[in-house]
Amino acid sequence: MINNFTLRSVRYMLDLSDAQMVQIIKSADLDVTLAEMASWLKKDDDPAYKECSDKVMGHFLNGLIFFRRGKDENFPAPEIETKITNNIVLKKLRIAFELKDTDMIDIFNLVDFRVSKPELSAVFRKPGHKNYRECGDQLLRNFLKGLTKKLRD
Repeated sequence: MINNFTLRSVRYMLDLSDAQMVQIIKSADLDVTLAEMASWLKKDDDPAYKECSDKVMGHFLNGLIFFRRGKDENFPAPEIETKITNNIVLKKLRIAFELKDTDMIDIFNLVDFRVSKPELSAVFRKPGHKNYRECGDQLLRNFLKGLTKKLRD
């Protein structure tokens, strides 16, 4: 999935300003400007639109965990992946919002998207595991939509 879509979804979901989005990324030790953030949050057909890199997305997801759960100096910061996949995005969102399997299934049900517990656990397995399954765009998009519905309603 496009990183920009995830940024826009989380921003809307939590009703964050551009400055707050920048602060989230800065909390994960990456400096970005308000102008860069504004260009990543533009719609795809806007001339000022710029694609958000995996590096920035990785820092944003870790920053979101710190934003939602707090930063504990006693524990090392989560690893910042070089290649961001939908599986990683879903996993980091699960951590940031402190969700269990049943919570996630309820979130999918909010948008009438049926996912079984085994299907969901397959998405969180390590690549190479015999039951690993890639998280498709539709699964992530419905999760973001359901989480938005849960938090904003």
